[in-house]
Amino acid sequence: MNAAEPVREKKTFHLFDFLYKYGTLITILLLIAVFGTVTENFLNAANIINILRSISIVTIIAIGLTVSLAVGGFDLSVGSVASLANALVISMYVWHGHNFGLGIAVTILFCLVVGLINAFLVINFKIQDMLMTLATMFVFQGVALTYTRGATISQNMIMPNGDFAAGQIPKVFGKLGQVPWIIIIMLLIVVSVHLFLTYTKHGRYMYMIGGNPEAAKLSGIAVSRYRLTAYLISALFAAVGGIVLGARVMNAEVNAGGPYLMDAVAAAFIGYSVLGAGKPNAFGTFAGAVLIGILSNGLIMLSVPYYAMDIVKGSVLALALAITYYRRNH
Repeated sequence: MNAAEPVREKKTFHLFDFLYKYGTLITILLLIAVFGTVTENFLNAANIINILRSISIVTIIAIGLTVSLAVGGFDLSVGSVASLANALVISMYVWHGHNFGLGIAVTILFCLVVGLINAFLVINFKIQDMLMTLATMFVFQGVALTYTRGATISQNMIMPNGDFAAGQIPKVFGKLGQVPWIIIIMLLIVVSVHLFLTYTKHGRYMYMIGGNPEAAKLSGIAVSRYRLTAYLISALFAAVGGIVLGARVMNAEVNAGGPYLMDAVAAAFIGYSVLGAGKPNAFGTFAGAVLIGILSNGLIMLSVPYYAMDIVKGSVLALALAITYYRRNH
C-alpha cells in the first residue's frame, strides 16, 4: 500500500502538468464543441469572424499589458489610456479637422507621453507598479473626461458656443475598425510581440528583469531603460486599441476604454499557462482573449443576461490565477 502511494502522486503531478500546459486550449476546444452543439449558428464562418472582431480591441490592449507584465510590472492604466486615445483621435477629426495620418500621429504621441509619466513615477519613486498605475488610471480617466467635458464626441455635435462641429471623420479611418483590417491589425501585433519577446535579446532581457531584477542588474542589463520601454509599449498598444475602438464606433464615448481593462487583465493572466509558458506571452494572451470571446459569444447565443457575464469572466480569471500561482509555488 505504501509502495503504491508515490506512484499515485507521480501520476497526479503529470496530469496537473498536462492540464497546466494545455488546459486553456482544451477548454477552448470544449467550449467550441458545446456551443456548436447547443446553438445553430455558433460555428458559422460569419460568427467566427464576429468573435475575432469582438476580441480585437481587448487583445491589442492586453498585448501592451503583457509587455509590462514581462518586466515584472502591471500597467492598470491601459483602459484609461485607451479612453484618452479614443477621445483624442475622434476630436482631432471632428473638432480640429486634421487629416487621417496627423490625427493618429498626435494621438499616439500624446499617449506615449502618458507612458513616460507612468514609467517615471514607477521607476523613480520605486512604488509598486500596480499601486502607482492604479492612481494614474484615475488621473488619465479624469483627463479624458475633462477634455471631452463628459460628453460624447461625434460628427455634427453641438459645440459649447452653439455651433455644429465642422470636422468629418475620414472614411479611410473608419475602415480600421471594420473586417478584415481590425483582425489583421490584431494578428500583426500578436505576432510581432511574440517574436520580439521570444526571439530577440531585448525580449529575453525583459523576461530576466521580470524574473529577478537584481540579478538582471548585476548581469549588466539596463533595468530602468527596459522598464521604461515596456511602459512605452504598453501605452502604445493601449493607444492603438483606443484608436481602433474609435474607428469601430466612429465616435468617442465617455470612458469608452474602461470596460476593456478587466478583459485585458483576464486574457493576459490566462495566457501565463498556455503551453506551459509560466510567464506573460503574446500567444498565450491571444488564446486567453479567444477563450473570453468564445465564452461571451456563446453565452449571448444562449440568452444569458449581459449582467451575468462578469460573473463568468471573474470566475475564469480566478481559476487562471489559481492555476498559475499554484504551479509557481509547487
